[in-house]
Amino acid sequence: MSTVIKEMSQQPAPVIPPGGRFGTRHGQALLTFFSVVSAYAMRVNLSVGIVAMTDKSSNPDFPELNWDSSTKGIILGSFFWGYLVTQIPAGQFAGRFGPKYLLGGAVLYCGLLTLLTPLAALKGDWLAVFVLRVLQGLGQGCIYPCVNTHLSKWAPPPERSRLFAFVFSGTQLGTVITLYVAGQLAGGPGGWPSIFYVTGIFSVIWALLWLYVGADSPSEHKSISEEEKNYIQTSLIHSSANSKSMKVPWKKIVTSVPMWALLLTHLAQNWGFWTLLTLMPSYINAVLGFDIKSNGTLSALPYLGNFILTLCFSWVADKINQKEILMLSTARKMWNSIGLWGGAAALVLLATVARSVESAVTLLTLAVALNSGTFMGYLTNHLDLAPNFAGVLMGITNGISNITSILGPMVAGFIVTNEKDESEWRIVFLISATVFFLGNSIFVLFGSTDVQTWNNPESKEQKREGATA
Repeated sequence: MSTVIKEMSQQPAPVIPPGGRFGTRHGQALLTFFSVVSAYAMRVNLSVGIVAMTDKSSNPDFPELNWDSSTKGIILGSFFWGYLVTQIPAGQFAGRFGPKYLLGGAVLYCGLLTLLTPLAALKGDWLAVFVLRVLQGLGQGCIYPCVNTHLSKWAPPPERSRLFAFVFSGTQLGTVITLYVAGQLAGGPGGWPSIFYVTGIFSVIWALLWLYVGADSPSEHKSISEEEKNYIQTSLIHSSANSKSMKVPWKKIVTSVPMWALLLTHLAQNWGFWTLLTLMPSYINAVLGFDIKSNGTLSALPYLGNFILTLCFSWVADKINQKEILMLSTARKMWNSIGLWGGAAALVLLATVARSVESAVTLLTLAVALNSGTFMGYLTNHLDLAPNFAGVLMGITNGISNITSILGPMVAGFIVTNEKDESEWRIVFLISATVFFLGNSIFVLFGSTDVQTWNNPESKEQKREGATA
């Protein structure tokens, strides 16, 4: 009972939103949504692109690169070596100086590197592409911590699930659009190089727009109404206006049990998610036997399902929270279980039951679509635990979790020595299902939505006052 009372006492006091119109906060959310769309377009362009780059039959007018399965696995995982490095520093930087310029600069930098990819592949072979993808990873490591820091100042708790899930659903829309369009571009007159030109140009345009109209917080936006600014700032009762000057409580973060539960479920999610995302086009091509254009469409289908379910689930999640149908902790764990245990069940069925193309495509779609529950689960939990350090927490978990973003596809690459051997793919799916199951089990047992005491560390002045009292 005491736990229930404690959690209810931490719920923000009711604040009436300003009308039902499209507000400045929604405009900022829309902009950050497209930053995530852009980021994922640049991440996944190689998943379809590498199929066309190494198989001239998709478009005989463009060169074929002689990369074997092992080399392709190394290239596909190279992005995460850079991505791993900059997460935590980016979270600190965004918290201290604001996310606007770091986010805009990171997307612009990655867009320019994406434009160079065809030249690197043709003139420098696989090693040049490897280096280029590592450099892109370094830039993209700044994006999630910046977005999380931005949302911590712009997303009022009554709308948090919807705004947060909408912004991060850009991962799915970016994936859907890129996987589909990449397949069409690879088979079209521009060939596989056009995949990188289109995604690179889109990212450069977004970055320039963001640098012009983005804002770190409502208080720094030039045209937001006083009514909306007051609504947002009054709602954010656990987010301090002085968070930029707060010292990060590293020791307390490292020894926090809920933080460890959040990190471990993030590790599990990344293993399965990136294994499927990077290798699904190869599975669809080699096992299911679809050409490059059909491959792009089928690869995009699961992520379209994920995008649609994310929007539906987030609306339901906010209604559940507003009406207090479930405790916040129960709701977070329920959504996370749908995402990871549901995804694990679909992968087990794919490995053990599916015997037709139709059933394989259906179960792949279901495994990825149900994964949308994690947006209302562990991904929002950073803001629950410590709104003042949301960017730092995202930097920690998203940075460290990229160990499994690398290991998942790499292990799968070692297992699948013959891409047409279904038995090898079954092992990959069962391993991912097991990791999903274990990761969510830890979150259910040890996760929490209580705002942590270290969210508001004492200032030096407070410590001096306490010492002299």
